Amino acid sequence: MEFIYFLANASLTLRVVEYLHTTPQMPLHFMTVIHQIDGWVVKVKMNRPLKPQQHGDFRAFMMEQGIPYEPEIRLQMALWSLETGQSPIDVMRRYQVAVVSHGNPDRSDIEAFRQQFTRGLGYCPETLA
Repeated sequence: MEFIYFLANASLTLRVVEYLHTTPQMPLHFMTVIHQIDGWVVKVKMNRPLKPQQHGDFRAFMMEQGIPYEPEIRLQMALWSLETGQSPIDVMRRYQVAVVSHGNPDRSDIEAFRQQFTRGLGYCPETLA
């Protein structure tokens, strides 16, 4: 079972990370975070199907953060490549995407990306807020 959502900014992405950390009964397999110019793509894959109540709760939470997303073919291939064990560096080179995090949800990866990106630009775009 997987969920793919488009989120507007880094703060919403960090909320998803916190939710997954504070909900230990979720059978999380991995979370992938990709930054795009206009927002963030978050894929959450579970080890097994969620119970109906968990599924409804998680979908409701994710709908509060963003919108369900159907990635274009290039992004689908990047997500699939990460899932099959290819390194994030290779995936970034091959598909020209910014893989911020893949695996266990990690707040520090997202915050480090946000700081480096902002430092390089000299200002903070809305998507990094």
